[in-house]
Amino acid sequence: MNDLPSALCAQISTLLGARFSRAVALRESHAGGGMHLRALPPQAVAMVSTLEEIIAIVRACAEHRTPIIPYGAGTSLECHVGAPQGGVSIDLSGMKRVLRVNPEDQDCTVEPGLTRSALNEALRHTGLFFPVDPGADATIGGMAATRASGTTTLRYGGMRENVMALSVVTADGRVIKTARRARKSAAGYDLTRLFVGSEGTLGIIADVTLKLHPAPEAMSAAVCAFASARGATSTVVEAIQGGLPLARAEYLDAAAIGAVNGVFGTTYPVSDALFLEFHGSAEEVAAHAERARSIAAENGGGEFRWAVETEARNQLWKARHNAGLAALSLRPGARPWSTDVCVPISQLPDCIDATKQDIAALPFPAIVIGHIGDGNFHVVLLLDSASPEESDAARRFNDALVARAIAMDGTSTGEHGIGMGKRECLRQELGAAVDLMADVKRAIDPHFLMNPDKIFLSCANAQPT
Repeated sequence: MNDLPSALCAQISTLLGARFSRAVALRESHAGGGMHLRALPPQAVAMVSTLEEIIAIVRACAEHRTPIIPYGAGTSLECHVGAPQGGVSIDLSGMKRVLRVNPEDQDCTVEPGLTRSALNEALRHTGLFFPVDPGADATIGGMAATRASGTTTLRYGGMRENVMALSVVTADGRVIKTARRARKSAAGYDLTRLFVGSEGTLGIIADVTLKLHPAPEAMSAAVCAFASARGATSTVVEAIQGGLPLARAEYLDAAAIGAVNGVFGTTYPVSDALFLEFHGSAEEVAAHAERARSIAAENGGGEFRWAVETEARNQLWKARHNAGLAALSLRPGARPWSTDVCVPISQLPDCIDATKQDIAALPFPAIVIGHIGDGNFHVVLLLDSASPEESDAARRFNDALVARAIAMDGTSTGEHGIGMGKRECLRQELGAAVDLMADVKRAIDPHFLMNPDKIFLSCANAQPT
């Protein structure tokens, strides 16, 4: 890896002053990694605060053929922000303004560094909210770049459904607006959908226009224990197939529940469980909850433990969102590897059953958690970082999980993205379509400067893996 050109460093230093740094600690904090992937620090970090600064830095990097790595909150699980080819990390966390809220149209436009929690705090007075909830308090730009989803996707959709338009800085420093604010359009290619989920490989997202939703009149949540994973998963499948409008339907296996109880002091029965939430009018919530309770009972579910008040619901969802971290208590000092797949919901019970059989044969503990209302679930493996045998077993497990999901007409990743961790799965899943993706990448970023080695290899002449 070559050093950064001195002329480039001088250009960016003149522009940003102390907000451009090559300090080791700052570079390492922007290195990604943290789970099964190695941290890969950039050669410098540029802390931008305006669109004009992004444009100037991108043009300077293009002039010097220097890689560019967009950075938001660094919550990615597939090393999207690592810098395998070196280069400059463009930190967008300082761009966190709400640029415009249109309550009458139920939309807003925000800068990419704004977090989802900060956005919802800013929206509190409007009676609207932004529903996409991936668990981590990610930035809106990062959520768009990875096509994120989360616990509320079942009712409100993920980023794919809730991003209306983007402003993007491409690899040559151009700024494009992908769409207007109209709720639908038949005008040309759908560039918004192209850039949502592009993982920073096609350009840097400079602002995002989002759909907003009215805050529901009433909300109620419940936890229900089951004698088996199939009972829990079948309950959700039957509820959805029966048209029951669940707002959230989350699955935690017994190991995950045990970890949550140990860390958060909750007292849930240590068995497979569903965390459910219902939105609507008070009458609708009551009716939907009763239907869900009846379906659960038919599948071996126990009594619902209700959380109706805001604080109780917040505690319930805090436990769910932090289940992956709580799992670390099952093996202190372990290195976690979190992977995810997504399958058609009719395939979900079989997929999770087979996955749990594979987990039972592993030489280390693991948990299964998931947004099973849309067929997406995660497995967190807890490895001894000093054991090559455990690392090999984890890779074999992940390969089998991905192959199983694809055989069921599912995907290798429902929400984590490809990044560097699942690049090898892409051709297995999509075949010749990967070549067309590579052609699009070359057309927009011919020198492969934008977030290299994510989705595709960095060399413009290389075949993607």
